[in-house]
Amino acid sequence: MKPLIVANWKMNPKTLTEANKLFDSVRNGLKNNKKVEVVICPPFIYLERLKRDSKLKIGAQDCFWEKTGAFTGEISADMLEKLGCSYVIIGHFERRRYLKESDLIINKKIKAALDGKLKPILCVGEIKEEKNKGKFSTVIGAQIEKGLKKIPRTQISEVIIAYEPIWAIGTGKACQPVQAKITSLFIRKIITRFYGRKIAEKIPVLYGGSVNRENAINYLKKSEIKGLLIGSASLRSEEFIKIIRDAGSF
Repeated sequence: MKPLIVANWKMNPKTLTEANKLFDSVRNGLKNNKKVEVVICPPFIYLERLKRDSKLKIGAQDCFWEKTGAFTGEISADMLEKLGCSYVIIGHFERRRYLKESDLIINKKIKAALDGKLKPILCVGEIKEEKNKGKFSTVIGAQIEKGLKKIPRTQISEVIIAYEPIWAIGTGKACQPVQAKITSLFIRKIITRFYGRKIAEKIPVLYGGSVNRENAINYLKKSEIKGLLIGSASLRSEEFIKIIRDAGSF
């Protein structure tokens, strides 16, 4: 299984010109890349313009759970698939926190993504207080159990789990590889409970949270992590390219 490196641009950059420049810089820096699956998740308005390169997969940062209808401001998984998207991030902590997305909503979005032939990246993670009180397993277990509720065995292999400890995101205080390993093994344990060990071992578990060139390789080498969900570092093309090259070096 190739390492999976996902760039979450969030609400960046400000203009299409800047988005094109960033995308082209990454694409040109990875001409010979064959060992790493690279996904760029830009804001919705740039998706149409950035789908032109087969070497870089395109993903969305969210989707709605209905296919069509009177849902102002929303975008369906079917629309994203027709735009050329292969992946979609669902349940990122910023959407859980600022837009009050519940596990029920996230579950509906995952089902819609799968039905729309997209690979959903389910984000799970705990806040600092939950970490300090030793509740990370309870929190993450509930997020996975509720997020994957009634996802059939025929579709579960398309799901990707991204562990993003909320206390680490944007703080510069990344989770230690040993903790990421413990969490990734716990995530597989939860999935094993519902789908069996064979399926659990195949589902990619990514890490996200203050990832940079200095620590990225340690997650891939030492923590059972199969890829990375990268925020701010993905907006710095040179650093992002180096992370991808490092990921493909072993």
